[in-house]
Amino acid sequence: MREQSLLRLAPLALGTLVVPFDSALNVAFPAVTAAFALPLPAIQWLIIAYVLTYGSLMLAVGRIGDIWGHARVFRLGLITSAVALLLCALAPSYPLLLAARVLQGISAALVIGCGAALATSLYPEAMRARALGAYAASFAASAALGPLLGGVLVELWGWPAVFWIRVPVALAALWWMRHETPPPREGARESFDAGGAALLALGMASLLLAINRASPPLFGLAALALGGFIWRSLSVARPILELRLFRRPGFARLNLASLFINLAGFAVMLLVPFYLTRVAGLAPLWLGLVLAGGHGGAMLGSALGGRLGGGPRVALAGALLAGLGLLSVAFWGPGTPPALLLACLLAQGIGIGLFTLAYTDMVTAIMRREDRGVAGSLTLLTRTLGVVLAASLLTLVFGAGEGAALAAGAPPAEAFLAGFSDGFWVAGLLPLLALALIPRKTG
Repeated sequence: MREQSLLRLAPLALGTLVVPFDSALNVAFPAVTAAFALPLPAIQWLIIAYVLTYGSLMLAVGRIGDIWGHARVFRLGLITSAVALLLCALAPSYPLLLAARVLQGISAALVIGCGAALATSLYPEAMRARALGAYAASFAASAALGPLLGGVLVELWGWPAVFWIRVPVALAALWWMRHETPPPREGARESFDAGGAALLALGMASLLLAINRASPPLFGLAALALGGFIWRSLSVARPILELRLFRRPGFARLNLASLFINLAGFAVMLLVPFYLTRVAGLAPLWLGLVLAGGHGGAMLGSALGGRLGGGPRVALAGALLAGLGLLSVAFWGPGTPPALLLACLLAQGIGIGLFTLAYTDMVTAIMRREDRGVAGSLTLLTRTLGVVLAASLLTLVFGAGEGAALAAGAPPAEAFLAGFSDGFWVAGLLPLLALALIPRKTG
């Protein structure tokens, strides 16, 4: 891919930035709780409202993009993003902020549900892995900017800044893409299964919330809705997701491997900030820089994976490096130098970037070219499921390890490190388990 041709991805990368830059919101949590006089547990709904919305809609949005055009859906996402982000910044109460976050979740699904498919449509099929690698690298770079700039934005202009700063970005990308025309469709436009989309949205929203809340009734509702979706998908001509793909050798295992690796990778954002403040004693600026190391590694891994052409070998190498990098975090202690902290996060980030690029490329290669939107959305859905599972499972592992140490008479600082180490032992072993799931060839 010539350097000049990479410029074709620039407006897409700029527009996509509005979604991964949401990592800046983590830095604004204390300011939001203070502004609305919230108890600390209430802040979780700011994430739940957003993740449940885009997680339940992504596959349907990918299918809509496959039918009506990825560029059209992406532009609609940018318009909706600008409105939602402005409403978030202007919200006078916490309930209205949560309502605006739901709208932001819809806009995020529209943007990232078609982003990868749009990236591959800009280049010949032989350059698919390179295009996906460049797109994934820009996504990771945007996520790295969040914690780096979030603290500065909040300090200068308060928590609303992490929202309104993205409004001109969305509008600039929309203007830049005004002349982007989608390639002509071949054949008749396929139908959209609205009933299947409704069942899938209800099932995914119920499942994600059930995992977060450990609610048996919600698990039951999710089982009913997803069961209905499976039944309908097997009985209509063009379902939202062709479930027969999961009968192909290795396809189901590949997606399960992605879930494991994303579950493991979220341990960094979940547990490392507490280590950096409680144990390492880093100032907020240095904390953001160290955390950005993981995202920076993912950016490098994505770009490298694209140049290597993706495929099973890159996926295997990524899973191995991610596992080793996460296991190294389990050995952190009070005297671990910041340079080593950064190196560990960089290593696991490169591994996750390599795997994610290869996984996305393999799924895209297996599915029809007409289903590229669904393929990209499926890769994001396994990531979302992994993140939600991590928030429950790794929190449980950490709490059990810390509680056991406290019960044994350890001081709070040592008990924290015990739980922290247990969490990263589990996180580090999951990518190594995924090695056995990754198929050695596609098809």
